[in-house]
Amino acid sequence: MEKTVLNLAFYKFCDLAPVHSLKIELEKLCETHGIMGSLILGYEGINGMLAGEKDNAEAFLADMRALRPAFAEMPIKRSWSENVPFQRMIIKVKPEIVTMRVDDVDAVAKTGNHLPPEQFRDWLRAGEDMVLIDVRNHFEYKLGTFKGALDPETTAFHEFPDVVRTHDTDWKDKKVVMFCTGGIRCEKATSWMLDEGFEDIYQLEGGVLAYFEKVPDAEKDWDGELFVFDERVALNTRLEETDTTLEDIESS
Repeated sequence: MEKTVLNLAFYKFCDLAPVHSLKIELEKLCETHGIMGSLILGYEGINGMLAGEKDNAEAFLADMRALRPAFAEMPIKRSWSENVPFQRMIIKVKPEIVTMRVDDVDAVAKTGNHLPPEQFRDWLRAGEDMVLIDVRNHFEYKLGTFKGALDPETTAFHEFPDVVRTHDTDWKDKKVVMFCTGGIRCEKATSWMLDEGFEDIYQLEGGVLAYFEKVPDAEKDWDGELFVFDERVALNTRLEETDTTLEDIESS
């Protein structure tokens, strides 16, 4: 079957006030273009995973970019599937677009250095002296991760600050490089770590999704599969849906 469904993953830390009027605008756009998935809105920004038939998805994206200046250059991760991997469209307004539960983290003002996928690849393959941290949760790490990455063994992102505090003396004077699925967790984590006194902090730009998109031989650097938060469950390094099910993950 031809893959005609375009999946869009994106986030942006920015000032979105007034958020509730934006929610109404986005609801109308999703209905108009037949888009399914989830959007989280907050005063700190937007976080989205959406899907629709190609022309509809591209039309939605063009209309969304016109809603706010901050959306105009927002990076979008694209992947393809045979079917829409969502059953409905949900838009929620929350205090945080990714839940860290730490006060006064300002990922709009500052984040760690963004490391383009190509440079991240070069560092991996050259054996760069760095602490490589997988910022995702343990079950995601277990399904697949970059070779040599550390597992913080978290069950939720809000546990990550305690992990960092535990390793404060081990990591603070080293080059720390972090990655997550699409980049959003790293964006917030590196901002907080800068507040905590870390200085040599990097994050994989666009996350693992961008790495798979831009590095043709990503399988050299990645072991396993990539968990995604939709009905596809897992992707390989070519951004193709695998046969892995949630039951497989829960039983492993």
